[in-house]
This record gives sequence, structure tokens and C-alpha cells, in this order.
Amino acid sequence: MWNMFVSYLPDWTVFLQALIVVSIPYALSRMMSMTKNAAENNIEQDDQEANPQRDFSGRLDIDLDRMRTEFGNQADLNIRTFCLGNTNQQAAILFVNGISDRDLIDKHIMKSLMVDLTLVGHEQGRDVSSPPFTKQYLKNNVLSVGVVKEVDRFTDLSSELLRGHTALLLDNSNASVIILGTRKEITRSAGEPSSEILVRGPRLGFNESICDNTTLLRQHGEKTNLTITQLRVGQRVTKELAIVYIKDIADDNLVQEVRERVERMNLDDIQDTGYIEQLIEDNYLSPFPQVQSTERLDRVISALMEGRVAILLDGTPFVLTVPTTFNMLLQSPEDYYERWIPGTLVRMLRYFAAFVSTFGPSLYISFISFHQGLIPTKLALSIADTRAGVPFPSLIEVLIMEIALEILREAGLRLPKPIGQTIGIVGGLVIGEAAVQAGIVSPLMVIVVAVTAISSFAIPQYNAGIALRILRFIAMIFAAIFGLYGVVLFFLLLCSHLSKLISFGVPYISPAVPYRLQDWKDFLIRAPFKLMKHRPKMMNTKDPLRRK
Repeated sequence: MWNMFVSYLPDWTVFLQALIVVSIPYALSRMMSMTKNAAENNIEQDDQEANPQRDFSGRLDIDLDRMRTEFGNQADLNIRTFCLGNTNQQAAILFVNGISDRDLIDKHIMKSLMVDLTLVGHEQGRDVSSPPFTKQYLKNNVLSVGVVKEVDRFTDLSSELLRGHTALLLDNSNASVIILGTRKEITRSAGEPSSEILVRGPRLGFNESICDNTTLLRQHGEKTNLTITQLRVGQRVTKELAIVYIKDIADDNLVQEVRERVERMNLDDIQDTGYIEQLIEDNYLSPFPQVQSTERLDRVISALMEGRVAILLDGTPFVLTVPTTFNMLLQSPEDYYERWIPGTLVRMLRYFAAFVSTFGPSLYISFISFHQGLIPTKLALSIADTRAGVPFPSLIEVLIMEIALEILREAGLRLPKPIGQTIGIVGGLVIGEAAVQAGIVSPLMVIVVAVTAISSFAIPQYNAGIALRILRFIAMIFAAIFGLYGVVLFFLLLCSHLSKLISFGVPYISPAVPYRLQDWKDFLIRAPFKLMKHRPKMMNTKDPLRRK
């Protein structure tokens, strides 16, 4: 039967002819498409080379018409044409209202070019009635502005105007534009950070101006070797970004890694350093923050002195420091302003608060649901008496209170400050008391949730507290399924994740893993300053000695 079927098939030459017939039109269409694309690319390249809109012509009327067209006749774009001095040489300045300093433009640019130019020329014996004035002469002898440079591309001119600078165009000049630094800074004063309050310590924090922030670092930090590298980030809305480090302390490989990650960012607009934090972190699936964010000047200076790198962004007071370890998130600058004994005790109290914040409700669920025999008899009888009328299992009971607490916490943050504090305190008391009176939850459950919430407030870094709050719910589910064994299992999984996590090449739970006894002087305890002579070994700094 198979032979009969094969006998009906045509000869192999027929298949070959059919393949050739089909492939020839396809090959011809591909060749025509490639030829067309190449021709279009050549035409586009020729148009780009011949298009006068990409560069300036040197003629004032043509360049101004082009700029009006390209800017779309924006209402806040100010174009002022005038004559230089008492000559007939035409010039024009362009600036954007609101973000440029009008007083600086009037007193140091317009007055210099229209009034002082004649006086300067007479003093130097120059015939000011015979144009043209060269750009080099204006820059060296007339313009009394700190920032003066030239650009020859329209895209560069647009960027400079939108940053608040002023453009000066001369008629019958070479195809470039003079850019004058007239940016108007609208900032608030540098006050105490509201998100990181201290009892004792400096009250100075950053503001939204990157110039003010770098100035603060220069004034209060290391001045000679403090290196500031300026970059531009954002594809559509560009902002200034600064990478700050101490040249003779920070590791060159770390600085290069930070710069490469920042340069790889590709977003239209970067509103806050939170964008940068998410784009440069090592593991975006981890709930733990791998980049430290702070408003405090003293915290950033301390990080720089340890060999870390700071990232500043214009428009936000929050500064990033890398690399970051988990113990940094549980430390406060106040640990170093007090004597080492109270500083150590407070730090250890924070570690305990972090443990309670993560595992408090899960331990309650495991003991109530699975391991009642581990509870002392009198306490067990008391708990059984209070839970006699509760209709829900312990997991549902905890979830009701925890979710209500999280909603109250979020509502308190979003409401105006006076109302938010009232909602957080009164709302918690009213809901807790009402839930107990209604028999929905037990009084002990309200105590456990309250202690857990207070413990989460003891963590200095807000984003670290959020991570522990997320893990708290996962630990509760483990406890509801496996009991105390589930809590231990979740703790081991958490330790395994933390041991694998890194931040810019530094282990996240260093100096615990890998073990470095030298760095333990500033880990769980805060040793006296006389014993902390070395910088953290994990940072691989150029100068390992903190004090000689």
C-alpha cells in the first residue's frame, strides 16, 4: 500500500521547479525592498546634512524665524532684538519667562550690551560706531556674567533655554549662539528634615536645589578631595544629576559601576531619586531597599567618609547613598552623638523592634492555633476566656486588625498634618475598642497588633519599615499553615534571601555574612570611637584608616 501511495507522487524535479518558481518572486521583492530602504536612508542623510534647521545660519532674521517655528510660538519665550551700543549691528536675546532671572538679564546683559558697550569701547580706543563686534570681544570685555559658553546646535540651545539660561544671537556672525547663565533658583531654605527627626544632632538637611545641596557638602564635608561629577538624565525632561564621592577614599571600581548604571537609565522624565533607586538596584524583586535614601546632610557625609558614593538629583531633597547594607537601615545618626553605651542599647532595641514588627502576629497565631501547650497554664486559661466569644480563627482575627491598622496609617499620611495625627490615634483607639466590645477580636489580639505597630515606628528608615510590614503578612500565612515550624521555615527562607542579596558588590547583611570581626565594632553594637580606627573593610577603601 505504501508503494502504491509513493507511485502517485510526482518526480522530485517537479518539487524543485515549484520551489524555484515560488522563491524567485520572494527574492526579487526582498531585493527591491532593501534597495528602497537604502535609497530612503541616503536621502534622509543628505537632507540632514543639507537641512539648515539643524545648525545656525549666522543671519539673525533667519535664525529667529526658525526658532519661533521650532518652539511653536510659546507664550513664555521672550525674544528681544536691539542694537549693540550706538551702532547699527543687530542682536537678540532669548529667554524663558519665570525660570530666568530678569534682574540679572536687565542689569548685566542688556545694560552691558546697549549702554556700557559704548563706554568700554571709548576707554579702549575702539571705534564703536563701526560694527561688527565679535563674540570673543563681547565675552572678554563686555558681558559680566559668570557662565558664558557657545553652542552651535539647535537642540543644545533648546535645552539651555529650558534650564533658565539666556541665548545671545549676533547678526552676520558665525553659526553659533552665546549662552549666558541666568538661571533663577526657586528653592526653600535648608531646614531640619521632617522624615528623620533627631533629639540630638545637626538640624540641617537638603532642599530641592542641587546647587544648594552640593554647596552644603562642600561647606560641611571634606573640601579638597570631594569629587562631584555632573550628568544629565532624562530623555524629554532633562535634569542635573551629581555623583559625589571622596577621591582618596572611595573605590574606583565602585564609582565606575555607579556611573555606568546611572548612564544606562532610559526614561523620559526622572521626577525623584526614587526612580533612580529602582533603576540601579541589583534585585528589583526583593522587598528590601538596596539603596539608602536620606534627607540628612550628616548621614550623607558619614557615608562618604566610609567610602560610599552619593547620588543627588535636581528637584528633590532625597539623596541616595550606595552601597547599602541592612544594618545601615536600622542605624540612626543619633547613635554616634550619644555615648557608646546608650547608643548601643538603643541600637539593639531597634533590632528587637524589627523582629517584633515582622514576627509578632505570626508567633501569636502559631501559639494560639497550634502550640497551646507551650503557653503557661494561667495565661492559656486567660486567653481562652477572652477568646470564648470570638467567631473567627486567629489568622482572620489578625488580618482584620492589621488591615485596619494599615488603612489608618495610610489615611493619616495623606490627610493634612493636624487631622492626620488625630485620625491615627483616635481611629486606632475607637476601632480597637469597638472590635473588642463587638466580640470580633480578643483584647490580647489588640495588644499584639498595637505592640507590632509601635515596633514598626521605631525603625529609622521608612522604606525599611515598609519591607518588614510586607513580610509580616507572609509570616502570618506561614504560621497559619504550619504553626511554629512555619515561622522557623519563613525565617530560614528570609535569611537565605538576605545572604544572597548584594548592593553594588557588597553583601547585604555584611559584616555578618561574610564574617568580618573588625566591622562588628559598628554592627550590633556601637563601640567607642577609640576602638573604631578603621573604615569598613567590606568597602575596599583606598585609605582604610579612619583615624591615625
